[in-house]
Amino acid sequence: MSHPHAPTGPHPPTGRPPAQHSQARHSPANRTAADRLPQSRPPMDRTPTRTAPRDLVGIGVGPFNLSLAALAHPLTGLSTAFYEQRARFDWHPGLLIDGARLQVPFLADLVTLADPASHWSFLNYLKDRDRLFPFYFAERLHIERAEYDAYCRWVSDQLPALHYGHQVDTVRWNPEHRLFEVDFTQLDSDGEAEALGRTYTRNVVLGVGTEPHVPEPLRPLAGAPGALVVHAADYLDHRDALLAAGHVTVVGSGQSGAEVFLDLLKGRPAGHERLHWIGRTEAFAPMEYSKLGLEHFTPDYTRYFHALPEPVRDRLVPAQWQLHKGVDADTLAAIHDELYHRTLHGGWPDAVLTPGVRVRTAGRVAGNKVELHLEHPQQDARSRLTTDAVVLATGYRPRPLGHLLAPLDPYMQRDQSERPRVDEQYRLLLDPAVTAAGCHVYVQNAEHHTHGVGAPDLGLAAWRSATILNSVTGTASYPLPARTAFTSFGLRQQRPQVPPAHQFKALAPLADGT
Repeated sequence: MSHPHAPTGPHPPTGRPPAQHSQARHSPANRTAADRLPQSRPPMDRTPTRTAPRDLVGIGVGPFNLSLAALAHPLTGLSTAFYEQRARFDWHPGLLIDGARLQVPFLADLVTLADPASHWSFLNYLKDRDRLFPFYFAERLHIERAEYDAYCRWVSDQLPALHYGHQVDTVRWNPEHRLFEVDFTQLDSDGEAEALGRTYTRNVVLGVGTEPHVPEPLRPLAGAPGALVVHAADYLDHRDALLAAGHVTVVGSGQSGAEVFLDLLKGRPAGHERLHWIGRTEAFAPMEYSKLGLEHFTPDYTRYFHALPEPVRDRLVPAQWQLHKGVDADTLAAIHDELYHRTLHGGWPDAVLTPGVRVRTAGRVAGNKVELHLEHPQQDARSRLTTDAVVLATGYRPRPLGHLLAPLDPYMQRDQSERPRVDEQYRLLLDPAVTAAGCHVYVQNAEHHTHGVGAPDLGLAAWRSATILNSVTGTASYPLPARTAFTSFGLRQQRPQVPPAHQFKALAPLADGT
């Protein structure tokens, strides 16, 4: 069954037959749903229809591309489509722990910091749900993750440009049409290929997000039968089993690790907690949350960081971990309060918290138990820890884009570390043969190496989306502030670049069959 927002067909500029598929799409490591079609099912093709090309196609619908879609919706004359493989919007469902809050204020919704009057604001969501007055009296600046997820789903359910159940297979440049070709597979309710399609577009926005990172020593155990080793992304799916396990170890000293540890601590009996929390950082450190410290998440700092030399940027990124990888101070306080409460009748809780530790190797022992070989570099000490279950709160990494963008590789410019170069307006630096046609590939949350710590931050989502839309339209569709911080970063101030106005060139339709 097709999705109610599914397009009636692909969107090329002419009736020309499709070009050959990229070889990367058919390699064993990059098989798509279409490649897995049962042999009995008739073959599908991407025969194009005579539909005008899009102005903008988004790949992936997480919060960042959802923000872009919401801000693009009222721009009349802008043709957009956003494709998402999943059947509906979901934002880290395995970590929607009861009481877990966003680390940014509710004003960092999808649109407000670019357009406070937008229909798609969080406050309008509350009004639509008759919850505005209860929220007002609750006096909450930071909302729960589950509420943010519900708000995003409210937005996603109303935007007609979103197409769920659509897996994008590849993106290529068509030099003849001077457009991008985006091939996709429409999936049925079981996630199997149902139809193939192709859309043509002047601009592409990559918003495919991140994927759970499992450290190398634990990869053979994660998800393997017999060993309860799960990533925090799937925590709620395994919560009951983890609460029932004899001894549980949480690996990772960031916010997710703290939230998982606190939830397990609350769910296990006093005196029999049998919990161990370890992390690589030298302390279970609070996130930098001072007002001036937060100015690292402003457009001003983003412009400053982008203008720095590549080697300087690469040195800064790991040194700034506490700006975005620390733990919310309230969460640390709640952990201490819970531990302290368990000492009121004498004794100490059976919980061990050890920072500055890394996992060297791991293996299965004594049936379903896991043995972790630990190292403490400061002490130059090693030890073994036997546990019944492990939760890996080890963060996320950008999803690989190689299979998706392989046909564009000859056009892409890369830095000294072979990473894509990204300009100030979030555009991949491509060959002039592409950009001269007014066509670009934009990235969302894939530019940490060029734009700094604000790349994954929800607080910059609306501003980045507005920047992209201003670039795509060539006008100040969303006027943006020239200054956003009291701090002056550097001695030479970077001023925002306003994209020049431009007209899209009309394409002459080609005759059918030529």
